[in-house]
Amino acid sequence: MIVKNMFAKDIDRDIKGVIKVGQGDDENVKQELEEYVVTRELQKHFADFFSSYKKGIVGNTDKMGVWISGFFGSGKSHFLKILSYLLENRVVDGKSAIDYFIDDRKIKDEMVLADMKLAGNTSNDVILFNIDSKSGMGDTQNNKEAILSVFLKVFNQHLGYYGANPFLADLERQLSDEGKYESFKQAFAKIRGKEWVDSRHQFRFIQDHVCKALVQIDYMSMEAAKNWCESSTGVYNIDVATFANMVKEYIDKKGNNHHVVFLVDEIGQYIGEDSKLMLNLQTVTEDLGSACGGKAWVAVTSQQDIDSITKTKGNDFSKIQGRFDTRLSLSSANVDEVIRKRILEKSETGRQTLGLLYDEKDTIIKNLILFNDGIEKKLYSDRSNFAAIYPFVPYQFNLLASVLTSIRTHGASGKHLAEGERSMLALFKESAMKIMEKSEGAIVPFNLFYDALEQFLDHSHKGVIIRAFDNEYLNPEKSDECFDVDVLKTLFMIKYVKEIVANLENITSLMVSNIDDDRIALKDKVEQALKRLTRQTLIQKTGDIYVFLTDEEQEINREIESQNVEISEVIGKVSELIFDGVYENKNYRYPAFNGRYTFGFNQVVDDRPYKANQNFDITLKILTPNYDSGMDETILRMMSGQNRYVIVALPDDKAFIDEIRSALKIEKYLRLNTSNVVTKYEQIKEAKRIEMRERNSNARIFLEESLKSADIYANGDMIQSNSKDISSRINDALGKLVNTVYHKISYINAPMNESHVKAILKGTNNSQISLEGVEQLPNKLALNDVLDFISLNTQRHAKTSMKSIMERFTKAPYGFVEDDVQWLVAKLFKDGDVAFFVNNEVVNLLTKSEDEIFRYLSRKEYLEKLLTEKREKANDKQKKAVREVMKELFNITPVSDEDDSILKSFQQYAENLKNHLEKLEIHYKNEPSYPGKNIVKDGKSLLINLLEIKYSAEFFKTVDEKLDDLLDFAEDYEPVKGFFNGEQIEIWNRSLRLMNIYDDSKTFIVNSDIETTVNEINSIMKKTSPYSDIRRIPELLDRYMDLYNAMLDEMEKPVSAAIKDARTRVINELEDKECKEKLEKVINQRFAEIQEKAETCNNVAVLQNIKVEADALKVRMLNEINAEEARIVASKQTQTSQEVGSNHGTAPNQVKEQKESFPKVKMKQQRTVSIKSINSETTWRIETEADVERYIEALKAKLKQQIKDDMILNIEF
Repeated sequence: MIVKNMFAKDIDRDIKGVIKVGQGDDENVKQELEEYVVTRELQKHFADFFSSYKKGIVGNTDKMGVWISGFFGSGKSHFLKILSYLLENRVVDGKSAIDYFIDDRKIKDEMVLADMKLAGNTSNDVILFNIDSKSGMGDTQNNKEAILSVFLKVFNQHLGYYGANPFLADLERQLSDEGKYESFKQAFAKIRGKEWVDSRHQFRFIQDHVCKALVQIDYMSMEAAKNWCESSTGVYNIDVATFANMVKEYIDKKGNNHHVVFLVDEIGQYIGEDSKLMLNLQTVTEDLGSACGGKAWVAVTSQQDIDSITKTKGNDFSKIQGRFDTRLSLSSANVDEVIRKRILEKSETGRQTLGLLYDEKDTIIKNLILFNDGIEKKLYSDRSNFAAIYPFVPYQFNLLASVLTSIRTHGASGKHLAEGERSMLALFKESAMKIMEKSEGAIVPFNLFYDALEQFLDHSHKGVIIRAFDNEYLNPEKSDECFDVDVLKTLFMIKYVKEIVANLENITSLMVSNIDDDRIALKDKVEQALKRLTRQTLIQKTGDIYVFLTDEEQEINREIESQNVEISEVIGKVSELIFDGVYENKNYRYPAFNGRYTFGFNQVVDDRPYKANQNFDITLKILTPNYDSGMDETILRMMSGQNRYVIVALPDDKAFIDEIRSALKIEKYLRLNTSNVVTKYEQIKEAKRIEMRERNSNARIFLEESLKSADIYANGDMIQSNSKDISSRINDALGKLVNTVYHKISYINAPMNESHVKAILKGTNNSQISLEGVEQLPNKLALNDVLDFISLNTQRHAKTSMKSIMERFTKAPYGFVEDDVQWLVAKLFKDGDVAFFVNNEVVNLLTKSEDEIFRYLSRKEYLEKLLTEKREKANDKQKKAVREVMKELFNITPVSDEDDSILKSFQQYAENLKNHLEKLEIHYKNEPSYPGKNIVKDGKSLLINLLEIKYSAEFFKTVDEKLDDLLDFAEDYEPVKGFFNGEQIEIWNRSLRLMNIYDDSKTFIVNSDIETTVNEINSIMKKTSPYSDIRRIPELLDRYMDLYNAMLDEMEKPVSAAIKDARTRVINELEDKECKEKLEKVINQRFAEIQEKAETCNNVAVLQNIKVEADALKVRMLNEINAEEARIVASKQTQTSQEVGSNHGTAPNQVKEQKESFPKVKMKQQRTVSIKSINSETTWRIETEADVERYIEALKAKLKQQIKDDMILNIEF
């Protein structure tokens, strides 16, 4: 039996898929009324609605609002439309709407039918509209009165007035009230040549005709008409109260208990999140209720119920909740029942055939359609359910409803995807038609619903499907039926649906098209299709979940895929998942002595340390499939045997690596901002964040599975274990490795603690233990190794810090704990085998208490401060050397024979001497020519080396080795000390001072006696050891000063003469000048200063320069004189001009004439320069007359460069 013959009604009959509000031709309305299914749920809703509505008919009520809510596809809009037919008592094909309900027994309750008849027989105006479609440009949601504007518009339109222009509607209403509306329309038609109703939408362009018509019917004057037309193009203002009164006036005028019902579709979507619109709806409903007393009703539809939507808005909407007292909520069960009754109802033969088919295939069907996501999916419950639902599967009802909701939110052309059971009805009908020619057993795979949905989808979604059909890799035959594309369609529809997980098992169930399908073969076919779709980047796989990709998502995925992820980043994430998640142990606990010993290990993945500064003796090394140094068993055995490694070799499954790499790419992409131009970018970005978290979660799951199957190696062997617990297996391997690496841990046969350490220092511990009945020294082997370590360092002239001892004996091959090491060192100290030092001071039980020494041993602050060495004694030869040095260098003899006392005494004197040498170095720094600098430097170095020695054995040995150097220093230092402590340094300083003056002036000194004397002085001062010759320097300096002063006196005379000449020249110039009184004192003072400088000068070079200073001072003073004279003249001219202007008795014209006739003296600027500044040549060589002309021309050119207009140039020779 073919599918189409099973139905009670033809499955391919014409049923309008979507009948929109406003689409009300009789043919469609008749089909709607005939086939409308009143489910059990709707029985109650009809009863509640008409019971409430009756209250406004038989009395007054202000609870005149109805709120109809339901999920997407629940049939709200259709229910609202059926209410409109019943309320207006619509007559279709000779029958009223209520008769269709009565004849088909849609309503069983007679009381409800009575209420419905009462409502239908009551005079009313039913205004049904979709608020979004009726909202014009001026009624946008941004307008807080948008709801009122739409209500006014539809009310005016319903009454026949022009709703788009409320000014015109008011005019039409006023004309109608005064009985002139028809006259106006006739006058307008005669003037315009067109009917008013056909022309009023062009009001802006026909105002002249409107004015003439109003004047013609004697309604307005032409001036008034023009004024009205002009005002009607402005902003229309009306408040809610006025609108409510307008409705009430209309109701009162109609009389006969007339009602007005506003049926508003999609109010919830229109309001959205805008609380202003919600308040506007509240005000409109409240005022209509108050004004009309139950004669005006408002019924609205919304996906959300009124309680949740008002609660979300956060304001006080208690009034609107009171007005919308009737609340009807439609559920999914309503849709299921409608679809079963309208299109899936079977004929008797069809029911029998399907029942028998189910009996035969019951087990097959149950094993064929399976879902494994833990979310309930309805399947066939029994043979009658199978017959009622066939060719669909019960889960498809709820799943498709979820698909429609998600597509409307994410992927539909918004308002074009109609709500309600009619859209669901169409989807089921059209899908059933796809298989109606097939035999029994064929069922509708979920992908068939896509074809019925495609027309409502936006391009970003259906474009992907269209291109997939043209993809040669997916559809090489260009067939209209392509399984890969069918899988893609299915993935698209469930993309945003939370009620199903898109894994392979569930997708296979969705693709079942016949109850005889082989699930295993179908699953393989689906899996191959998914792989091809993934390779074409049309979908992506996250773990075991497949996701459809929109154009935007594909673009973003390509950007994500282009992100560069280094292998080091992947390995870093693997390390984090293992060492901070799967295996979190940071130490291995050794089982002996109740777990006293724990061993840290390095954490490494593929040769990459997980964290920096890992420095443990053993290593836990994880090898992933990416490891490029070989995973051969022989190599891994060798690696674990030659190194201190536990190797965990993961199987060759890169699933966790792929997930980590994908997650890291997403993470890098999300840090970029390159895709702001992509549509819905923020939503996709948030989805990628979720995907990233899912991939990280999947990576951990896959990694844990890999670890369970890993091979583990240690000590060159593969570790065999029956356990699958990775922590237990790794711990077993670490235990074997620890026994090998820390093989000397057995040297501790008696674990010690803090109390044992204190007892050793206080001498209360007998230091014996009983082993097999024999008293023995505990931990003897460990004591020997510690002493050998300290002794070896002592031989290398190095003290051993407590830190070094700790580091050595807490690491392999020992692995002791700190208490062990502290006891071992304390024991050696107490036995006198080692010495202690803290801050370079010897520590023993004579100078420190037992508690202080214990603190040195146990406190971390002393780990590096507490030093140890093997004790050694100085021999007689070494002690003799030290005494000899102390006598020669310090002039003392040590009284004690104890090594430490001699060391302490020597270093005290050496420190004092070093400090004295450092003071001498300051002298050398200030004056490097002082003798003995290298002696002081070398001596200080010797002393510093000895002062840095902190223990006696090394000190005595060093002094013995450097004995000659120390004695030589003692001998050489005596004259140096005498130089600085006696009169020699003063003689040296005087000689330096006089020689510096000579060096500055020697260019001008031509005197052989002076030069001979200076050479003798310098020869002494340049000697390495000049001390015995310094006594000759005073006599040589006296001879030098006599000769030098005589020469200086002779050289001063021409300088004084030059100063005098310069002064005379300036004074002569000043003699007849008005500025003499002002400048004369300054000039004399300045020349007196330069004269005094010449008379007191003891430096020939400085004396020669004073002549140049005198000449420069002369030029400067002459220029000052000229400048002052020019200022005086200018001042006089200004004063005379002001006196003429202040003559009060003179007429203005006369003042002007006097000013103009007053002679203006133009002063030339004077500048004095020295001939030397113009002629830079100091000599002229003249052999011919041409030479004369050449020099003269050059001088002439330079002089011309100096002169300017209005300038006098004075040349000083």
